[in-house]
Amino acid sequence: MSPIVMASLTEQAGKLLDFNQKLDINLLDNIVGCMYTGEGQTQRTAQEVLTTLKEHPDAWTRVDTILEFSSNQQTKYYALQILETVIKTRWKVLPREQCEGIKKYIVGLIIKTSSDAETSEKEKVYLGKLNMILVQILKYEWPRNWPSFIGDIVGASKTNESLCQNNMIILKLLSEEVFDFSSGQMTQAKAKHLKDSMCSEFSAIFQLCQFVMDNSQNAPLVGSTIDTLLRFLNWIPLGYIFETKLITTLIYKFLNVPMFRNVTLKCLTEIAGVQVTQYDEQFVQLFTLTMAQLKQMLPVTTNIRDAYRHGQDDEQKFIQNLSMFLCTFLKEHGQLIEKKGDLNESLMEALHYLILISEVEETEIFKICLEYWNTLSADLYRENPLSSNVNPLLIATHFEPKLSEMPVRRSMYIPVLSKVRRVMISRMAKPEEVLVVENEQGEVVREFMKDTDSINMYKNMRETLVYLTHLDYTDTENIMTEKLHNQVNGTEWSWKNLNTLCWAIGSISGAMHEEDEKRFLVTVIKDLLGLCEQKRGKDNKAIIASNIMYVVGQYPRFLRAHWKFLKTVVNKLFEFMHETHDGVQDMACDTFIKISQKCRRHFIQVQVGEVMPFIEEILNSITSIICDLNHQQVHTFYEAVGLMIGAQTDQTAQEHLIEKYMTLPNQVWDSIIKQATQDVEILKDPDAVKQLGNILKTNVRACKALGHPYVIQLGRIYLDMLNVYKVMSENISSAIATNGENVTKQPLIRSMRTVKKETLKLISGWVSRSTEPQMVSENFIPPLLEAVLLDYQRNVPHAREPEVLSTMATIVNKLESNITSDVPKIFDAVFECTLEMINKDFEEFPEHRTNFFLLLQAVNTHCFPAFLNIQPQQFKLVLDSIIWAFKHTMRNVADTGLHILYAMLQNIAQAETAAQSFYQTYYTDVLQHIFSVVTDSSHTAGLTMHASILAYMLSILEANKIAVPLSPNHTTDTNIQFVQEFLFNLLKAAFPHLNDQQINMFIKGLFSFNQDIPSFKEHLRDFLVQIREFAGEDNSDLFLEDRETAIQQALEEKRKIQLAVPGIFGPHEIPEEMQD
Repeated sequence: MSPIVMASLTEQAGKLLDFNQKLDINLLDNIVGCMYTGEGQTQRTAQEVLTTLKEHPDAWTRVDTILEFSSNQQTKYYALQILETVIKTRWKVLPREQCEGIKKYIVGLIIKTSSDAETSEKEKVYLGKLNMILVQILKYEWPRNWPSFIGDIVGASKTNESLCQNNMIILKLLSEEVFDFSSGQMTQAKAKHLKDSMCSEFSAIFQLCQFVMDNSQNAPLVGSTIDTLLRFLNWIPLGYIFETKLITTLIYKFLNVPMFRNVTLKCLTEIAGVQVTQYDEQFVQLFTLTMAQLKQMLPVTTNIRDAYRHGQDDEQKFIQNLSMFLCTFLKEHGQLIEKKGDLNESLMEALHYLILISEVEETEIFKICLEYWNTLSADLYRENPLSSNVNPLLIATHFEPKLSEMPVRRSMYIPVLSKVRRVMISRMAKPEEVLVVENEQGEVVREFMKDTDSINMYKNMRETLVYLTHLDYTDTENIMTEKLHNQVNGTEWSWKNLNTLCWAIGSISGAMHEEDEKRFLVTVIKDLLGLCEQKRGKDNKAIIASNIMYVVGQYPRFLRAHWKFLKTVVNKLFEFMHETHDGVQDMACDTFIKISQKCRRHFIQVQVGEVMPFIEEILNSITSIICDLNHQQVHTFYEAVGLMIGAQTDQTAQEHLIEKYMTLPNQVWDSIIKQATQDVEILKDPDAVKQLGNILKTNVRACKALGHPYVIQLGRIYLDMLNVYKVMSENISSAIATNGENVTKQPLIRSMRTVKKETLKLISGWVSRSTEPQMVSENFIPPLLEAVLLDYQRNVPHAREPEVLSTMATIVNKLESNITSDVPKIFDAVFECTLEMINKDFEEFPEHRTNFFLLLQAVNTHCFPAFLNIQPQQFKLVLDSIIWAFKHTMRNVADTGLHILYAMLQNIAQAETAAQSFYQTYYTDVLQHIFSVVTDSSHTAGLTMHASILAYMLSILEANKIAVPLSPNHTTDTNIQFVQEFLFNLLKAAFPHLNDQQINMFIKGLFSFNQDIPSFKEHLRDFLVQIREFAGEDNSDLFLEDRETAIQQALEEKRKIQLAVPGIFGPHEIPEEMQD
């Protein structure tokens, strides 16, 4: 667009913003057109004009003109956005007659647009926006200023079907706003008032729905009505559901009509989920009638898996909704149906449907069924935990339990559970995900994923299969053995089938008696080894090999009991370490470390028939075992061997083993150090630097496995290692000084940084595992501080390692008061220079940022006296940095900042003399900063900590712990009054739209709730809603933290219950002390 046109656009826009002129509709339509179809600068200018107009306080006065005269849908939509903003943010400050005017106008528009079916279909988006605006108005006006609303809308609906259909949509939106989304959008008192109003006037709405369902022939209207009813079902008084003909109408009239069956089934599911006992008869009726209709729609003989695969979208949704209905009903009311003998057949049919649906190849549907099978098998197990597997003393005779001894409920489900076992075994999910990723140093590393969807699925399936095994281990074993034979004889052979079967076998470790487990495993391993011999081709052999390793790794109890077998397995793993087929070496190393974690003691004892402990054999042939492994695999191997050596309790024997174990890496290390002593330039040679990095990584893993005893190896390389650190650091700094920051991306510089990082990692790893704090602080800390601190301070920011800060934090956390005297030295070196890196913004240097505050937190917790001994200006820096921390949008940093502040306030209160000058200087500042984050919408996740800190600060004030006047114009005994005035002025300035009474009520509440944190938090939250109602912001995040806490608590409860069931946690999730 030419500059002339651009200029005229800007000039014309001026006319739009001049509210003394008549509005030029064509001009507005053109600008909206530019906004939607223009490009580049034109579009940006148009957008700026429209935004400016929208933000003009009088813009809403033009909405009626725009809606009446504009012929452009987009312009009309824009006008409605202006109106919506006014309603959300300024409704309470508009004069009453203007509110009434807007209300009448919107209602008129809705009636006009929706009375004609054709118009309402054509202007669907516009009408949807109008409906939303009406609901926003209702949240303010109804019931107080518009008591007749429900009556009006119901009355109007009876006059016109198209209008009625739109009114249903309005009622549905209102229900969602009040019942589903109200938490945090409005104050608790207001939400309760609206819910009560809605319930008390519901009969009129219900009669309308019933009337439409009984009489209307208009399909879209009936669809809308059932859809609206669906939203009501989770809150309406239960009489409307169970004491009317609602259930029978839904089932007889709509369930078998294709266009209504999905929404009807959703309604029935919602009803099935109601948890009450006084309507048992109606629930039985709901079940029997639905099952009868279902059998006509979907005969019991249908192959649902195929039907789903070839079905239309609508039919697939029906199967998903059916799974929801059956699972919900059986979970809530299954026991009711079980008790009625005449319904046994229907119950079995329902379960039969569920088994067929469980075979559908769609993960979301399978998850729904899985949750039910999990609940059912857990319930049946808990009713009678040990009865499935007979008294262990009778095991030898393989005595089968008689049916008469089995609980009645369990025997009823026997045929069903056997089919469920087949489904679980043939669909078993993958146990762990391993990702190959590149780290910051440009090295390719493997990462184990902790919670992906497939891992969660595996956990749920595993848990279910463990319960099912407890209920009848013979059946589980028979199915698995049969499927394994089918692999061997080729009828079911495929990689996928073999994998799922072996994952399933591995998943029930611990769920059988030891004797049964032994018999079963011997068969499994024999078959798998046979399969390996029989199949040709490297790919086949590799898949079978990795499955053998997986299964063996899952049964440490068996390995511990059978040394010969354990030794054979480990030797087999050493063979696999030379097999270059993709993935086999990784699998071998992973299995080796799993086994050495669980069986470590067996490797350091001399076993029957052996001349020496197996660990000696491993150390003797270590060179030949690892010769084909890559660096990462070698590190894993070293950690595994270290775990074995760590189990040796005799110190002399252990030291001898460690020396032998580290011989290989020490030879390479010594030769590089020797060369460097003659010519330091060798430390710039890429290969030498890479080798040093790898040797340090090996040491890190050895240290991780050995813990404190690693000290004998650390002492051997410590001073050389610190010297290498200094040299690397100088090399990096001079490279950056000469060539700029980009040089850090070069491979050689990256390798040098790896050496520095691994050195710090090794030291902090050992310190955190060490057991003699005094020895550490006297011998290891002085040379470390001397090498690392000055170097950190001198370096350019981009060459400073964030690990320096985390290492210091580890040292303070571990050595506690032993290190207090060194804290000033540490602070001098790292504090100000790091603060300068991170106080420009909230984003740069994220790792330094996190670690800096972790160090601060450690000092505050363990060495607080050090803070009292530093200079006042340095203390002010510390406090400023804490305030800076909790203002971060990085949540981990903000949380750390709040925790430091809370702990610091409590520490200071203990130090009598220092406390008073602290209060006098900083008390009101801290209050003000905390309020600034409380009222900032990006910080709502910290609400509990905000509440705890504020409550603590106000309660020390009330308890007269502050013995100095907080303001020059006040005396000590008027401190409370001063703080109340201070808060009043602070809030009044920040939120001028609040009236004095609201602010005073809020401040009064702060003082009355400060001993009760939950109420204090609710009080803060209601205040935030009041602020935002004017500001027109979204409130949904106010409950974020509560939801997170609730989820966490539920998980912990669940874990406690699960620990009691053998096999529910896999062998590698059980704490060491519970192993044997």
